[in-house]
Amino acid sequence: MSARPFAETLAGVQDGEESAASELWRAHHPALLRFLRTRHAAPDVDDLASEVWLRASRSWQRFSGDEGDFRAWFFSIARAVSIDSYRLHGRRREQLAADLEPRMTERRAAAEVDAFESFGTDRAIALLARLPREQGEAIALRVIAGLDAERVAEIMGKRPGNVRVLQHRGLRRLAMLLEAEGVRTADVTR
Repeated sequence: MSARPFAETLAGVQDGEESAASELWRAHHPALLRFLRTRHAAPDVDDLASEVWLRASRSWQRFSGDEGDFRAWFFSIARAVSIDSYRLHGRRREQLAADLEPRMTERRAAAEVDAFESFGTDRAIALLARLPREQGEAIALRVIAGLDAERVAEIMGKRPGNVRVLQHRGLRRLAMLLEAEGVRTADVTR
């Protein structure tokens, strides 16, 4: 995360230290955006991320634990914000995939390395959006948020074994989607 230990950073955040809050933001914001992009269209992601940080800032005085506990707590908030947004706006994952397709097409024409890397991220997010909701969510929390199966299980209200099964099935389905598009995949997911 930073040069100083997480416990010191957390204590600084809880004491209102602006530089400590910045450290937390730098360490967790990129993964938060990637997670939210697996669930929502681009125009909504920044607003949702702001809501996640606002809710977290209202509660971090009460938080205690290590960095792993913080990531699980933080992404629990992100998931709750995402669910609240779906309830409020009624958007569906199928709409997310449709919203992302024009962005991917535009990026196919770009020759610059940065655009290519961004396209890769958008492509992965669009593929996750095509999975059943729980499979996509399990993969996003495990891979993007970097949480272990036990923490993802707590967030999703499932058992760790169920999370592993969801992840495995999701990865198999992703491999099938890629193969249907002519992309060769390794036998790792089989």
